[in-house]
Amino acid sequence: MATSTPLPNSRTEPDGSVLRVLSYNIRSMRDDTAALARVIGACAPDLVLVQEAPRFFRWRKKLARLAAASGLVVLTGGATAAGPAILCSLRATVERTEDVLLPLTPGQHRRGFATAVVRFGGARLGVLSCHLSLQKDERYEQGGMLLDRLAGLGVDHAVAGGDLNERPGGRTFGRLADGLQDCHAVAPWGGEHTFTPLTPFQRIDAIFATKGVEVLGCGVPLDLPGVTETDLRAATDHLPVLAALKVPIG
Repeated sequence: MATSTPLPNSRTEPDGSVLRVLSYNIRSMRDDTAALARVIGACAPDLVLVQEAPRFFRWRKKLARLAAASGLVVLTGGATAAGPAILCSLRATVERTEDVLLPLTPGQHRRGFATAVVRFGGARLGVLSCHLSLQKDERYEQGGMLLDRLAGLGVDHAVAGGDLNERPGGRTFGRLADGLQDCHAVAPWGGEHTFTPLTPFQRIDAIFATKGVEVLGCGVPLDLPGVTETDLRAATDHLPVLAALKVPIG
């Protein structure tokens, strides 16, 4: 059962950093972008793992405007990662970024990963945003690529999140949950279902963390101050997932 305890705020502690990480499919900003920015800003995230960022005409400017309206900056991704992107707060120190295009299956959309390595004080974290395939076999292969990519970042601690296009219990979701912590399952907070905003009935968006990261709470921020049902419905066709994580130093 999800806890009603308030989600911890970002802070630096002697043994680690508490971060807020948001994963959000923004549907190429085709809906109410002011509502979208209000939702993101109210969540006060250190990192936003975006899916379906703008990819076409003036896509960089559109993503930068959303970041600025939300009190953030663009870290990496967008069209260069076929949709996934990462936004961050000025609290983050960026070590490196890399956008990865995945193998293209004929007849399917191009997919990719937006990745980065960042530091918050003495805590170092790998970050990956993804939007997995609608096709189950391709999706399963992409799940394996995600795990390989995280392992190849060369960090002790990492977080990955995105639109999986699959529910818990599915083969790919299970593959990720076997290798990582499914943050909502570990420390349920807020709402569970992420799709659709009008009548949410399934959890297809998720945040995962490596084993050494402490999950303090994770779920859809339904009752978070500043997040309204009206804005959640108007912003895009998915609900966001917000996690509070404690990343150890070293």
